[in-house]
Amino acid sequence: MFDDLLKGFNPDDRLLRAKQAAEMLGVRPQTLAVWRCQKNNGHPAPDLPYVKVGRRSIRYRLSDLKKFTDLNRHSKQ
Repeated sequence: MFDDLLKGFNPDDRLLRAKQAAEMLGVRPQTLAVWRCQKNNGHPAPDLPYVKVGRRSIRYRLSDLKKFTDLNRHSKQ
């Protein structure tokens, strides 16, 4: 049954812990926490979606992290 569910699963939809997401972005996990807090309180903050699992667990979808880095990519011109 579980194997059937995984067949249609996109690897980019994998959920990462905040520490893993922070490592991928090159920031501290506390930075992600600050961004979430700022966004939840209506303050300007980077738009990085997250998934709340249960009461405290925060996860980041790999595809959202890739999109975030692509949207924030700058080149010198």
